[in-house]
Amino acid sequence: MSVRDILTAATEGVRISASDAVELFDNAKLTELSWVAGQVCNRKHSERIRTYVIDRNINYTNICMSGCKFCAFFRSPGHPEGYVLSNAEILHKIEEAVELGATQILMQGGLHPELKIDYFEELFGEIKKRFQIQLHSLSAPEIVHISRVSGLGIDETLARLHYSGLDSLPGGGAEILMDNVRSRVSPEKCRAYEWLDVMRAAGSIGMRATATMVFGMGESYSERVGHLSEIRNLQDETDVFTAFIPWPFQPGNTALGGRAAGGHDYLRTLAISRLFLDNVDNMQASWVTQGSAIAQLSLVSGANDIGSTMIEENVVAAAGVCHRMNESELIDLIHGAGYDAVQRDTLYGIIKTIKR
Repeated sequence: MSVRDILTAATEGVRISASDAVELFDNAKLTELSWVAGQVCNRKHSERIRTYVIDRNINYTNICMSGCKFCAFFRSPGHPEGYVLSNAEILHKIEEAVELGATQILMQGGLHPELKIDYFEELFGEIKKRFQIQLHSLSAPEIVHISRVSGLGIDETLARLHYSGLDSLPGGGAEILMDNVRSRVSPEKCRAYEWLDVMRAAGSIGMRATATMVFGMGESYSERVGHLSEIRNLQDETDVFTAFIPWPFQPGNTALGGRAAGGHDYLRTLAISRLFLDNVDNMQASWVTQGSAIAQLSLVSGANDIGSTMIEENVVAAAGVCHRMNESELIDLIHGAGYDAVQRDTLYGIIKTIKR
């Protein structure tokens, strides 16, 4: 089909194919993509609102066996700059976050060779005794790693972590779910099918998750669409994903290097993701990598969520990108795009509405 035919079909709620999505990447103009993605988003979310969440990202360790070429945050085992936060330090960070209104803790770290499942069970148990907060924590590669070092299967690992307090899974570690890309940029990380298996297992026990895509690492448009297809197919099967978050690779201080994708590529990828992922309700903008101006444009280009206040963020900052926004700034950004601001929880339940 032509670009016009594809966009018309998407506007009318017709599912577009992978080849359609590649055609959009190759030939559609940003203006038309953004407009149609905005219309599709508004049809899915008819109220004039855009959402955000208050949370803190806690990196419990930076020690990682994976050594991904796109990561500037990790330190190899034995490195003098490696660390593991104590339980007391983590609890203090959560206490600070709760005092600032946080409803969610996103805790992720490296693939530490010595942290087995009992470490996480004890930690999560302590957190849940002290705080009523959503633990939206541990990426799929971490789940795979914990299962391996603990001598357990994925299903048992997830069931035990869920029982001890893990509520939902962030979508980190997906990068591009094409093994030819993964073998080049993260050869020691779990394979694409393992990431998908973790999310499938999470859905089977009633957990929810988000999905992500890190793009701009030399992959083709076809490989980006292949990633989107894997997400859409698994969502058809499980309905596990609450949201999708695409964000561009940040090359600073990484072994992979190169140039970061610009705002034009980011907005095109966001819009096409919104059109293609017709079965994922929420699309999250990435102000952390793009800054406030592009993030605001995202809210009329397919995104209905601006993400979180990120009281703390270390991974993107390690690559030399350091945007910061507090709650009032996020609210102003949403209002400036013409929407009422809504603070949500992890599962997109409404906490409060702030009118323009």
